[in-house]
Amino acid sequence: MTQAGRYDAIVVGVGGMGSAALYHLAKRGKRVLGIERFGIAHDLGSSHGVTRIIRMAYYEAPAYVPLLRRSYELWRELETSAAEQILHITGGIDAGLPDSRLFQGALQSCIEHDLEHEILTSDQLSQRFPGFRLPQDVQAIYQADAGFLMPERCIELHVAGALEHGAALHTEEQVRDIVETANGVRVTTDQGQYEADTAVICAGAWTGKLLPELAPNAVPERQVLIWTEPLKPEAYTPETFPVFLLMVEESHFYGFPAFQVPGFKIGRFHHLEEVVDPDTIDREPNARDEAMLRQAVERYFPDAAGPTLSMKACMFTNTPDEHFIIDRLKPDSAIVVAAGFTGHGFKFCSVVGEILSDMAIDGETGHDVGMFRVGRFS
Repeated sequence: MTQAGRYDAIVVGVGGMGSAALYHLAKRGKRVLGIERFGIAHDLGSSHGVTRIIRMAYYEAPAYVPLLRRSYELWRELETSAAEQILHITGGIDAGLPDSRLFQGALQSCIEHDLEHEILTSDQLSQRFPGFRLPQDVQAIYQADAGFLMPERCIELHVAGALEHGAALHTEEQVRDIVETANGVRVTTDQGQYEADTAVICAGAWTGKLLPELAPNAVPERQVLIWTEPLKPEAYTPETFPVFLLMVEESHFYGFPAFQVPGFKIGRFHHLEEVVDPDTIDREPNARDEAMLRQAVERYFPDAAGPTLSMKACMFTNTPDEHFIIDRLKPDSAIVVAAGFTGHGFKFCSVVGEILSDMAIDGETGHDVGMFRVGRFS
C-alpha cells in the first residue's frame, strides 16, 4: 500500500465517539484519517441498537450536566445541517426508592443545575403514563428534556459531514499497532502504515487491546437488550411513554418506548456481569438472557409483556468508578483517548467529538473534563 502523505490526526475507531471526533476535526480544516475495523454504524461494538437514551437529570454526577447542555446543542446543529431528525424528546423518568442512588442523584442534578422537574408517586406515574406498574414505595423524577437518539443515523451523519469537510475514511481495516514517534504517531494496520501529528483512539471495547496500559481500567462486559411486543401498543409510543431508568430490588433497568423496530425495549445495567474479550464474546442472546429481562417486563411493564420480538448483544466498557476516560495517554503524549463509557456514554458523542478535536489540535479543551483523567486510577 502506498502512504498517502502525513495527516494532522488519525482517528482509530469510527463508532459513536470516533465519528464525532472525525467530524469535528474535519470541520476545523484538519487533514484527518478515520480507520474503522468494521463498517460504518456496525453492530459489533457499543454504538448500535436503534435508540439510545439522552437525559439531563444525571444521577451519575451533577458535573455531567454542562456537557449535556452542549451535547444537546451539537446534536441539534447536526440535525439542522443534515435536515433530518435524530433526537426525539419523550421526557424521562428516574424511578427508585426515595433514598436510592438513582433518585437522589437525579434530584441533585436537577437542583444544582436548576432543571425543571416533577416528583411523582408510583400512582401519579401510572396515571400519567399507564405503561408503568411500579411498587408503591417507588418515587419518580420526571424531566421533560429527556428522550432518545438514533445511534446508527448519528454515526452515519457525523461520517457524512466529515467526508464533506475533506476527511479520509478507511473501513474494514484493522489497526495492529500505535507507536509514538519523535514528531507524532505511527499507526500500523493490516493494510499499511500512516503517520500523523496525533492519534485519537476511540476503540470502545478494543481499547485495552490497542493500549494495554488502559486494559485494567477499560473492561469489556457483555450486555443484552430485548424488544417485546406491547399488549397495549398505545401505552408505549414515544408520545405516551418516556424513556426511563428504574432501580428496583432485582437490579437497575433502563428502557424505551416502541420506535421503528417494533416493540418495547429494555435492558439491565451490567446485565449478567460477564467480563468478555470483544473478539470472542458470545453475540447470540440465549434463554437465560431472555428470562431475566422478561421477568422485569412482566413485573413492572405488564402491558408490554407480549412475545419477544428481538434481542441483541452489545458491550459496555467499564471503568472502576463508572466515569469516562477522556485524556492524553500521558501528559505529553501525542495520543488522545476516549474510552470506558460504561454504558452511559452515547448521548455525549457530539460533545466528546468536540473535546477530542480540541485536545488533538490545541492540546487542551475549554470543557471541564477533570473528572475523566487517566491518572485518577494510578
